[in-house]
Amino acid sequence: MKRRGLLMAGAGAAAAGAGVAWQLWRATPAGDAPLDAATLAFWQSSFPQPDGRTLALAPLRGRPLVLNFWATWCPPCVKEMPELDRFAKAFAARGGRVVGLAVDNPSAVRQFLAKTPVGYDIALAGFDGTQLSRDLGNTTGALPFTAVFDRRGAIVQRKLGETSQAELESWVRNL
Repeated sequence: MKRRGLLMAGAGAAAAGAGVAWQLWRATPAGDAPLDAATLAFWQSSFPQPDGRTLALAPLRGRPLVLNFWATWCPPCVKEMPELDRFAKAFAARGGRVVGLAVDNPSAVRQFLAKTPVGYDIALAGFDGTQLSRDLGNTTGALPFTAVFDRRGAIVQRKLGETSQAELESWVRNL
């Protein structure tokens, strides 16, 4: 009889615990889920910029961010840059930010930007940027790769391949 009572008490406690866990899970909006380790590490990163300054990402958290991995030797990356630049201007007016992370040689990036300047921030990730893009969801490590972050700093959209202004606008519409 004691054994049955203990089993019943244990089953009741397990059911109560499951009920509490269910209620907590339902009460937490999906957008409030904790950030994964790779995303948290990303926000603690900083990168050199072509002009010698440093771009720290932590101060950018709290506003929407479009992060674009690119390289000078990548034809679709170069092709999307003018449209990304136009988008960046409109997005900045609404409080958003665009950052291009170059997965490339710093001197090649400087030479490219001297001929083809853009108005959004460019930072130099070097060839280590490939691993960072993988950590953020780019399973192949190919370019271009774009990730969109909400105000909390969570990734809400990813795309491998060339983007368009219309596509970018649709991704950030509700941020």
